[in-house]
Amino acid sequence: MVLVGYDAAWPGLYEVEARRVRAALGVSVLGLWHVGSTSVPGLAAKPVVDVVLVVADSADEGAYVPALESVGYVLRLREPEWREHRMFRGPGAAVNLHVFTVGDPEVGRMVAFRDRLRVCGADRVLYEGVKRELAAREWECLEGYAEAKSGVVAEILGRAGGGVCS
Repeated sequence: MVLVGYDAAWPGLYEVEARRVRAALGVSVLGLWHVGSTSVPGLAAKPVVDVVLVVADSADEGAYVPALESVGYVLRLREPEWREHRMFRGPGAAVNLHVFTVGDPEVGRMVAFRDRLRVCGADRVLYEGVKRELAAREWECLEGYAEAKSGVVAEILGRAGGGVCS
């Protein structure tokens, strides 16, 4: 598990991938966001850009998988039991493309968390501290690292709607 300092190139990488996804899927793109730590200026992160794509029905793979594969994306994870989530690796870049169905609350949660960290330095510092502590541990799989962060994520999300940053 490696965290690196914020890289100002990450938003540009997102823009390249957003254009690629939009070109491949056209009007099937119902939402597209840069999320995760690489979307928060100043925050240390794993050097992988996370992108959230919203489509009409993420379970209907025929509607989007072939088009994404035609521009170099590789389907790596299929989770029908968890929100019909799909995850692709980007072509030649450190990009994870997460696909959800329109209306899924997970998308709003991810965007709200990003937005909170962008505007609240105290929460950004808190989150980075937890990430650094956890990154120093040995993990058999990244899911364990992600689960270990869930408490601080929930805490920060609890403050996201309040607007006050202390």
